[in-house]
Amino acid sequence: MSICAAFIGFIAEFAISSDGVPLAADSSIADFVPTWIILLLVATAVALLSRQFHIPYVTGLVLAGLAIANFLPNRIGLNSALILNLFLPILLFEAAINTDISRLRSTVKPISLLAGPGVIVASGVCAVGLKFLIGLDWTTALVLGAILAITDTVSVIAVFKDVMLPSRLTTIVEGESLFNDGVALVLLSLILNFHTTGSFSLLTATQQLIIVIAGGSFVGLVLGYLGAGLFARLDDNLSGILLTVALALGAYQVGDFLGVSGVVAVVVAGLMVGNVGLSRQVSASNQVTLYSFWDYAGFGVNTFIFLLIGVEVNPTILWQTLPAVLLAIVCYQVGRILAVYPLLAILRWFDRPIPLRWQHVLFLGNIKGSLSMALALSLPLTLVSRSYIIAVVFGAVLLSLVVQGLSLPWLVKRLNLTTLSPARRQTEVLRAQLISAKAAQEELHTLLRTGVLPESVYEEMRSAYQIQITRAEKALRDIYDRWVIEATSGQGDPSRMNALRRQLLLAEKGALSDALRKRILSETVISDRLKQIDEKLLRLEDD
Repeated sequence: MSICAAFIGFIAEFAISSDGVPLAADSSIADFVPTWIILLLVATAVALLSRQFHIPYVTGLVLAGLAIANFLPNRIGLNSALILNLFLPILLFEAAINTDISRLRSTVKPISLLAGPGVIVASGVCAVGLKFLIGLDWTTALVLGAILAITDTVSVIAVFKDVMLPSRLTTIVEGESLFNDGVALVLLSLILNFHTTGSFSLLTATQQLIIVIAGGSFVGLVLGYLGAGLFARLDDNLSGILLTVALALGAYQVGDFLGVSGVVAVVVAGLMVGNVGLSRQVSASNQVTLYSFWDYAGFGVNTFIFLLIGVEVNPTILWQTLPAVLLAIVCYQVGRILAVYPLLAILRWFDRPIPLRWQHVLFLGNIKGSLSMALALSLPLTLVSRSYIIAVVFGAVLLSLVVQGLSLPWLVKRLNLTTLSPARRQTEVLRAQLISAKAAQEELHTLLRTGVLPESVYEEMRSAYQIQITRAEKALRDIYDRWVIEATSGQGDPSRMNALRRQLLLAEKGALSDALRKRILSETVISDRLKQIDEKLLRLEDD
């Protein structure tokens, strides 16, 4: 059986009808092929129309799913097993291998605040609001609060790919969305355990939260290290792809089996492969093939998820629960406000402050999506309010994707976050030329060393790239010299050089940490130097 047929078969096994009954028991894979063909054609049309009308692709998919739901040959939808075991690991791994760990390390404090205390605050505020505004019982309110406190990884990354933002802000947004899922999953587990047993211990809950996240990180580190080492030794790029797919899906399953966070395990494993495995003398062709595959995998999974979200939402039930849905949205938005602005105000005491305009983006970027739906569908059947929770969550997800997905690009434009000055654009063009030409020279050297190219051809092609490098370096040197002169005289914008200074300081910090790990230098000397570097980083303005 081909990979495509196996994939469709797997989805067919987990497909559900509008009344929640599995369809695969009485249906063959062939019965679902016409439906998937229609979905692919609709997704292609949405991709073309979204570009033409400048709307987010994922929002267009959800609306298209709503429109075609009653015209599909077989009514299918999503359940929690499909999202959590297949779709979520793929999307998390794809985002993780494309994340620069040095950038993530430089923003670890705001990410930790938003993904840890931020989720707890947002969940609590939302639950209290639902309890007193709608009159829900505490269990239902707490479950809804935990599910709606999540900044959905899938939705946020999909929407933010269409929006140009400052690199540090993008890192914070994606980093928070990657790690807050694990905290929310543990919170939901604690709430359901309290509902079942009737007892709750804050100490036990805190210990469980730490164990689950730390255990997931350890599983991800071990599997990621082993996977990165194997990947670096594989000459066949197709085998490398299969290895990373097995690692993405396996890390989640191992974490879940051991009772720790599978989400965190997948993220850490992806970071290891992207930042360690791909840096161990892996050929350029293998890297391009791997990144291309995961880009395609992420795009394809996103397409099916958001189309099926639209298909799954029942307009009749949505209309009946609309008042409760609107109140739930108000509650989780208030929770998000109290999680973002106060916590990031505290951040300025021990890290670089986050500009207020960035905080507005972090607030509106609180988009819900497939993970919230998966958690709602995974609730135990013994929970009396399960069907009510599912209806409210599905309605909130739909309105979030449509309203916030459409308004986010508009807000970013109004906040003037995407404007590139002519000087910045020229600098980035020159950097792109320099990076690509030097990478090509490195690949040429590999081809010469392995005997693929004769030396005469190597010298000729290397000379052509060297001309590009020389021109770009001269132009960049002139720009940087001008920036230094302007900054020294007080006439220019000093923040122009801050990105470079920050990158150099982070490189120094990384080298010292490596020296400490290898016991080359004493910890006393290194700790003093690291403190000096941290002070310099704090004095730099935000890029």
